[in-house]
Amino acid sequence: MRVDPNYLTNLASSLDQVQSNEQQLTEELSSGVRVTSLSVDPLASGENVLLLNQIQQDDSFTQTSSLVTGQLQVADSALGSVVTQLTQAVSLATSANNGTMDASDVQSVGNQLAGILDEVVSLANSSYQGQYIFAGGQTSTAPFSISNATSPAVTTYNGDNDVNYLEMPNGQKIQLNVPGSQIFLGSGTNNVFDALNNLIADYSSGTVNTQQAASDTEALNTALNYLSQQRVTIDNSITRLTAASDSTSSEETQLTAAQTNLMQADVAQVSTQLSLAETQQTALEDVIAQLSSTQNDLFSKLPA
Repeated sequence: MRVDPNYLTNLASSLDQVQSNEQQLTEELSSGVRVTSLSVDPLASGENVLLLNQIQQDDSFTQTSSLVTGQLQVADSALGSVVTQLTQAVSLATSANNGTMDASDVQSVGNQLAGILDEVVSLANSSYQGQYIFAGGQTSTAPFSISNATSPAVTTYNGDNDVNYLEMPNGQKIQLNVPGSQIFLGSGTNNVFDALNNLIADYSSGTVNTQQAASDTEALNTALNYLSQQRVTIDNSITRLTAASDSTSSEETQLTAAQTNLMQADVAQVSTQLSLAETQQTALEDVIAQLSSTQNDLFSKLPA
């Protein structure tokens, strides 16, 4: 009969392997994580890195979209209030142009329009978290200021025409702002502040040039319609951003579930494997102990 002279060494090596497996299984059971190191499952570890990177990207986009959605909503709300103010201004001017008001009433309309102008300037200088939202890229500077040194007064834009975009996970871009110059100044008869300043000057003396006042009223109405069109850009951005954020959040949930399934230990299975490993360890230890007690001589175990 041939006997392996290295039987004790081999048994000890097997015992070391079993104990190593026990340690790995114990760690999995206590942590709930199946892959505790790259060597345990290199393929799963690589997949886990890819999943975590995508989850991080999705989470970053979700947080950013939440911030910029707030900014867009403030911009939309401000423009909604501007529309209300300008609609009232058109109504006041139309009433003043019918020729039935005396000088005091006409001046009163002029004063009310001046109050509306101040409110519109305040709304055009709206800010969100310390950033002026209608200043283009010059977000630290109030975009609009008024000089009353002349009549009509002059409104100046202090921002620029920069437009910002947010790139979505699919590579598409969403416009995040509309510069105040585009919204409030437009071109030609689309200038909200010119129209308001001209109307205030029309009624300041109490005497109305009805033809001029009617023309300026029509200019304000045209500017109002133009401003409403610019607001649509912001509304569309809010809609697209909300949809993209919801889609990304859903994807992040799915990826997190996939990552959990990939890395999470099967407690029942690990418990069974650990029990088997412990039984195997006990058996190996018993064999080694018995063989060691016979002075490492297998022949003493053979029948006489």
